[in-house]
Amino acid sequence: MGKVYVFLAEGFEEIEALTVVDILRRARIDVKTVSVSEATRVDGGHKINVETDLIFEKADFSDAEVLVLPGGMPGTLNLAKHKKLGKLLESFNDQNRKIAAICAAPSILGDLGILKNRTATAYPGFEDRLKGAKVTENAVEVSGNITTSRGLGTAIPFALSLVAQLKDKQIADDIKDSIIY
Repeated sequence: MGKVYVFLAEGFEEIEALTVVDILRRARIDVKTVSVSEATRVDGGHKINVETDLIFEKADFSDAEVLVLPGGMPGTLNLAKHKKLGKLLESFNDQNRKIAAICAAPSILGDLGILKNRTATAYPGFEDRLKGAKVTENAVEVSGNITTSRGLGTAIPFALSLVAQLKDKQIADDIKDSIIY
């Protein structure tokens, strides 16, 4: 199994990023956090500082199984500005490889044209940015290789969905029970 890369930009939503990291690691999935800036320390939107595993410019994503974009503001805007990340996302989508985004971050996928003819969800107010998608208000949507979710309150089901996709539903259910969700 390949790695999961969670991309962090200044102002990211901490719960959306770290819940995914925590739950996937409970499932024994190899997860790496990646800074899209020149420093490994990234400040979240609520001033929680995270030391990432990698810096984008020095990373090799050839072993990636999933790319994960947490939301938050201005984190989503900062992820969207990173041109090389955008190209990586487009390349992954062209190869039908898994991409996951939560909260405002699905708007990045919409702006890149990745959501065309898919079902997707996002934080309220970002629906118009999900260009070409059938938009729902479901907590999580899995549409082909793309997984989207609505926000901080849906971070656990988002992460559990990724576990079910990467391992199996029973492991996701076991984790769900163990965390009393």
